[in-house]
Amino acid sequence: MAKIVISEQMHKEAVESLEQEFDVIFDASLWKSPNRLAENLGSADALIVRNSTQVDSEILNASPQLRVIGRLGVGLDNIDLNMCSERGITVCPATGANAISVAEYVITTALVLLRGAYFATDQVIGGTWPRYELIGRELNGKTLGIIGFGSIGQQVGMLAKAMHLEVITYDPLPPKDDSLAQVVRRVNFDQVISQSDIVTLHVPLTSETSNLINAATISKMRKGAIFINTSRGGIVDEQALIDALISGHLAGAAIDVFKDEPLDGNSGGRFVNAPNLILTPHISGVTEESNARVSFVTAENVRRILIDPL
Repeated sequence: MAKIVISEQMHKEAVESLEQEFDVIFDASLWKSPNRLAENLGSADALIVRNSTQVDSEILNASPQLRVIGRLGVGLDNIDLNMCSERGITVCPATGANAISVAEYVITTALVLLRGAYFATDQVIGGTWPRYELIGRELNGKTLGIIGFGSIGQQVGMLAKAMHLEVITYDPLPPKDDSLAQVVRRVNFDQVISQSDIVTLHVPLTSETSNLINAATISKMRKGAIFINTSRGGIVDEQALIDALISGHLAGAAIDVFKDEPLDGNSGGRFVNAPNLILTPHISGVTEESNARVSFVTAENVRRILIDPL
């Protein structure tokens, strides 16, 4: 019987579906201890992870029988893809399974940041009643720039069009499904940056995208623009973003991912003085519904490789 190790949280029913056919070790804390994880991988045929498990050379060397890695999500920067390729290990992301959750996060945070009135609870309770100070902006009619137009970017685009935004996109690789070709405008990277009222990132962290959003890039954004990042922290120069918020060049930002996660007293302290900023702990793609979808898609991906690799 093939053995599967699951090192992070996975939907209970998806785990149970795998237990019916395979020997499953499910310990959502294994990612915290590479030594314990390595000990469990000696005879494993499959490994299922989220983004916290670092599948590096040490882990892969401890897994001589490994045939497949199921990724509960889409980002693959925590997995040594070159070594997996050399070893013939199939890596299966749950492409598209969390797209709706991320898209709803993007639209929600854009609404909150533009309107500006949703942070006034304490003032209203206290009787300050800052009615005219909190007149914000509408989402309707704004230009949304999407950098990266894969499954998540396309879902963002569909929601944005339904809310009457102008959508412009940049992606060096045209999507396989071009069903939105008639309702979005494809432009180059600099045009997305300079022509958008809201800029949202949906690209993987690679050598090409590392530090893609930096002080020079931000300076080209419209004054008063909103910036949203749900992709990977290393794509953004966090200090440059903070400086742009403090200076008022950017009117707001929502950041769900960070270069170093989780934040600590030092790394998190830099964000304290930045105004109109929403920070969330890498959860834009994690809802009850998406967790179930991602888990079942991943379970089926792993099952397919173990049962019928061809």
